[in-house]
Amino acid sequence: MTVYSAAYRHPELGELTLASDGDYVVGLWFEGQKYFGAGAHQRLESGDGVPVLDAARVWLDRYFAGDPLPAAALPCRPSGTAFQRRVWAILSDIPFGTVRTYADIAAQIAREDGRERALARAVGAANGRNPLSIILPCHRVVGSSGSLTGYAGGIERKIWLLEHEGVDTTSLYVPKRGTGL
Repeated sequence: MTVYSAAYRHPELGELTLASDGDYVVGLWFEGQKYFGAGAHQRLESGDGVPVLDAARVWLDRYFAGDPLPAAALPCRPSGTAFQRRVWAILSDIPFGTVRTYADIAAQIAREDGRERALARAVGAANGRNPLSIILPCHRVVGSSGSLTGYAGGIERKIWLLEHEGVDTTSLYVPKRGTGL
């Protein structure tokens, strides 16, 4: 499969790479991001003139202007397990300017499945593998105690994105290295 890429530069966040299969957006990664497209950067072709990448740039322009479009407005096809895609679908429903916890999302999945509980850590792992940063807003998920853990693009970017959306981050904190959710 041919994967096309386009760069998007943001003055505060640095360079982002958009990726498309020609019909769908399949990736949006920050420069230096953990799990950067599972080696995709080695096989990307120029996406100049690929309409869905142009649409993704417009989507990002609107987001950064404070006038975001819903994730569903952009044709996306993230690659992942069934569980990961389920978590990512829930992410797409988290409104601009709000946060949810890993435990909230795990509880939602458990309720939908008729189970007593689900594992917040599994939700965190799926969140960390999200290939569509910002579009599927994994930055809006925090630990139950207010911990700003678990953002593959870097905690500083997570804080910037939340503050851009108007989230009061003063009650949130960055955990010490090696601590959990």
